[in-house]
Amino acid sequence: MDINNLVQTVLIYALPVLFAITIHEAAHGYVARALGDDTAYMMGRVTLNPIKHIDPVGTILMPLLLYFATSGAFLFGYAKPVPVEFGRLRRPKRDMIWVALAGPASNFIQAILWAIGYTLLVGTDTNERFFLEMCKAGVLVNLVMWAFNLFPLPPLDGGRVLVGLLPHRLAYSLSRIEPWGFFIVLGLVLIGVVGTYWLRPLISLGYLSLDFLLTPLTSLFL
Repeated sequence: MDINNLVQTVLIYALPVLFAITIHEAAHGYVARALGDDTAYMMGRVTLNPIKHIDPVGTILMPLLLYFATSGAFLFGYAKPVPVEFGRLRRPKRDMIWVALAGPASNFIQAILWAIGYTLLVGTDTNERFFLEMCKAGVLVNLVMWAFNLFPLPPLDGGRVLVGLLPHRLAYSLSRIEPWGFFIVLGLVLIGVVGTYWLRPLISLGYLSLDFLLTPLTSLFL
């Protein structure tokens, strides 16, 4: 593997990834606090300081090992989850939905902002390849995080949304999967189910949505 390409790739993706995971986790804590649970705030997790959200294994070691092992074809990682005590929320079953959605929503908003940055650079003929690639990376990273975290299985955000939406008996049954949910999801990722049937369709929808939302801006440069 070309070390120069590796270094360049790391530099391009570093800032988008740090913003993506930091704002995602902080958004969970911020919404939880607004809805009655200040656990994350009291533990200093409602912050944009990335060090507070980085998991040494999930955020750094695992992605690097997978990058080298698969020559960049497959990446997977996670941040330190923000602690939320759902029982302290004012209306736990309803409010857990909003807490869960806050993370993916923050990623989609970031994807919009990176897409705006890319459009402005291209529209003003700013041919700085590094920044153009960083903007593209920012869109991709955040759309992947948005789509992946919406997968409907606990402990992912989509699973918690589904628990909040289902009747109590079904919600309880689904919530019991959470201790093994990570391993189930990882298995589904490795055999290609998540990528083929969830990530690709949702990310394609995300790009289409961005194209639609940015139509007024792109029309200014035509």
